Amino acid sequence: MTALIFIARYGKLALICGLLAGLLLPGLAQVLRWWIPELVALLLFLTAFRIGPVDALANLGELGRTALVVLVLQLALPVGFLLMLGLLGLPVTPLALALALVMAAPSVTGAANFAILLNGDPAPALRLLILGTALLPLTCIPVFALLPGFGDIGDVLAAALRLLMVILGAAALGFALRHWRVPDLPEQGRKAIDGLTMIVLAVVVIGLMSAIRPALESDPLDLLLWAGVAFALNFGLQGLSYVTLRRNGYPAAVPTSIVAGNRNFALFFVALSPEATEPLLIFLGCYQFPMYLTPTLLRRLYDPR
Repeated sequence: MTALIFIARYGKLALICGLLAGLLLPGLAQVLRWWIPELVALLLFLTAFRIGPVDALANLGELGRTALVVLVLQLALPVGFLLMLGLLGLPVTPLALALALVMAAPSVTGAANFAILLNGDPAPALRLLILGTALLPLTCIPVFALLPGFGDIGDVLAAALRLLMVILGAAALGFALRHWRVPDLPEQGRKAIDGLTMIVLAVVVIGLMSAIRPALESDPLDLLLWAGVAFALNFGLQGLSYVTLRRNGYPAAVPTSIVAGNRNFALFFVALSPEATEPLLIFLGCYQFPMYLTPTLLRRLYDPR
């Protein structure tokens, strides 16, 4: 337990080590990519166990506000972006497609863990993850209608349903175990779980970066472009959301802003052609950099003390 508490204390470094391993160990990245669903389920279980059902369900009165946030993030933003492209007469290039898919996607599973690293409340992030995934079959339909030749919407809805089942199953198991076995989790126990969670997050990112090393060797300038877009989009959405929410006195500004920039757009890959997926796989790998560097590079934004 002491080792896990030590890792939790330096969780940001653990995430950076995961990024470096994804770059330096391409063989390991190729192996781990096949285990990402199981690792994500484990991550959700640990997060639910750490938060507990009491804290997660303490503010069910916030459900309406949470749903409104989901509609803004997953519906208003991408639809507004695509309508703007149409008004300007601009085509939906791979770059524009990447931006639209990120804005239309629900939260990544690690958003609650990033909130913990930034001294924020993880429960609102977990609620946004669950509700955002549950509403995805509705919010994605107008977005797909504005994307020409996107693919079979049924594939995406099925993928969203599978993800929702994983989220609900892992969260229910974590909540149940916490409720029946450790209803009063001590602070040392929380820190130990945080350390274990950091290890899982670091392993997950290695698998998500399987396309980075080949891209670095074949076309580093193209990779640099995608990385720049990933940082600008991720940090831009987080910064804009945080400034807006804090100015309006929103109590969950930190976790909500983290979710705004960190989205699980890989869900949509099942409905894309191989030609469209190839550059987006590179973007998916690049997107891990701002995501996993959020607790390090945006600490001054969220916690300026």
